[in-house]
Amino acid sequence: MDDHWILQLCHGYSGPFLDVARQYAALFKGSPFKVLTVYLTGKPDEQARAGSASDEVIFLNYSSRAIRGLKIDAIRKIQRIAASRDFALVIAHRFKPIYVACLATRLPVVGIHHAFGGYDRPQRRWFAHLFRRRLSLLGVSDAVRDDIRKRLHGWAPERIETLHNRLDVESATAQLVSREEARTKLGLPDDATVIANVGRLHPDKDQATLLKGFAAALPNLPADSLLAIAGRGALEDDLRLLARNLGIADRVRFLGQVPDVRRFFPAFDLFVLSSDHEPFGMVLLEAMAAGVPILATDCGGAPEVLGSADQLFPLGNAKQLADMLTDFFTRQDAAFRQEIAEQGCQRLQKKFSDETARPLFFSLPMIQNVLSQTST
Repeated sequence: MDDHWILQLCHGYSGPFLDVARQYAALFKGSPFKVLTVYLTGKPDEQARAGSASDEVIFLNYSSRAIRGLKIDAIRKIQRIAASRDFALVIAHRFKPIYVACLATRLPVVGIHHAFGGYDRPQRRWFAHLFRRRLSLLGVSDAVRDDIRKRLHGWAPERIETLHNRLDVESATAQLVSREEARTKLGLPDDATVIANVGRLHPDKDQATLLKGFAAALPNLPADSLLAIAGRGALEDDLRLLARNLGIADRVRFLGQVPDVRRFFPAFDLFVLSSDHEPFGMVLLEAMAAGVPILATDCGGAPEVLGSADQLFPLGNAKQLADMLTDFFTRQDAAFRQEIAEQGCQRLQKKFSDETARPLFFSLPMIQNVLSQTST
């Protein structure tokens, strides 16, 4: 019997998108389908090939500039790939790959959106309506899904659904290092109480509110408390200046860009996500896997990930964050904090693992309608 294939089309494999490709290839583990993943940008890379968890990987090696505009050459190459075997479906991540998939093939296309605003532009809404008979869409959170539904009027709800991001929990936990090794790697004292944030130093991540909240809470926190911020970005100088102006420069560690930072999360006593409307918050899953308690803003995908209003504070509200930091370290005992961390680990396994996502994916009407037509 001939093999049946899924074509996965990705813009590239930088940042989190290598794991995104892995997540969707993993859905078909144990199924009758093989997965061919195509990266539009990025040179051939053996680590990316292995990390894609796919039966085959193709690197088209375009520059980002080369796939602006009409992307005619990319469309022709995808046409040839699509004709090379028996594909049942295209899974395309972000708008450019969705555009290419729709124009290059006559296959059903499932477009995955990882951010807000995917259909703010009228041209994109027009394009989606043009291909709506064979285009279905998934948001990585209910918040992203609802943003798409708001823009694409008249689409049936089952054509725009949610499939949350997830972790290979077993792999993620196996890669963690010990607390002692993590603190040595990050240059953090063994005996400090460490509150952490990981992300680009960018207005969307709002580390300024985190600094203000930490400064306000500091008199009530353990005497050895530190704030560790991992990441780089255009706001680094501004944030350093803010820390000095707040009088907390000696209590803040700017760690820079830390390769494979999720391995070192055991160094942290509390993780705080201060972001402005994070579409999902993959870093929250990484903190859960490491058994680190979490506080986060009450917008974007974070409420869906955490599932507890007690761990949420209003966006930009430094006073509320300070109160929650104080409560976490002075009014709650160590056993309660450990219970919160364990609940996070359980929620991760129950709602955001590959094993949980697989049956949810195959139960989606948009997927059932396509794959039921493919003889196995």
